[in-house]
Amino acid sequence: MAHTVLRFLLAVLFAGSAVAGFEQTLARRLIDEAIAVGHSRIEAVRTRYHQPYRIQIARPPIDYIDIVTPFRRVALLAEERARAGDRLFGQREATTVLGDRSTLVEILIETTSHPLNVFIGGPAYDVEFTTAAPVARINPLQIGRIPRFGARVEGVPLPSPYAGDPNLPGGSQPLLGGTIVVSFGASALNPDGVYDVVVSEKRKELARARVNVGSLR
Repeated sequence: MAHTVLRFLLAVLFAGSAVAGFEQTLARRLIDEAIAVGHSRIEAVRTRYHQPYRIQIARPPIDYIDIVTPFRRVALLAEERARAGDRLFGQREATTVLGDRSTLVEILIETTSHPLNVFIGGPAYDVEFTTAAPVARINPLQIGRIPRFGARVEGVPLPSPYAGDPNLPGGSQPLLGGTIVVSFGASALNPDGVYDVVVSEKRKELARARVNVGSLR
């Protein structure tokens, strides 16, 4: 039975994305599919789904980049609720929690700062989507900076740009890094496009990562 469920969920995940790219808007059917991924009790399903969305950079100060499409946002919300023991999370709850974020693609940039850094609320890096042919730049709608005081804890939910005041002090813990949450309008992106995510500081490029939007959901 478990193998049947696994094959079904994997077919749902990869059949649609291979043809049409990521979904700029979420119909009821797509919300149900995303919730099914997040609620799956088969860890291999969730792990395989999330893998293409994390791009390892490993070039200080950038550790990695996470891509969060509207579909993945629902899957993450459902997964978070399932870990808390709530498997009643459905379409109505997903729509309410998403709000206007249902039309956003978010880029989460995880950073580690030098131990002797002088940052207070996180570095003011710039982030944009670029394409080479035709040459184009897509600027974000919003950039949120969430500082990390103390060691990074893996396995916790991805942060939100609305998680609170990014300038709140971390007590006696040093600022060791943080997450930059960059929001783009989903409608501004080509569902089948290939983009570079460019992170820079005062026009100096810090990192560049290629994102094949057409391979995501």
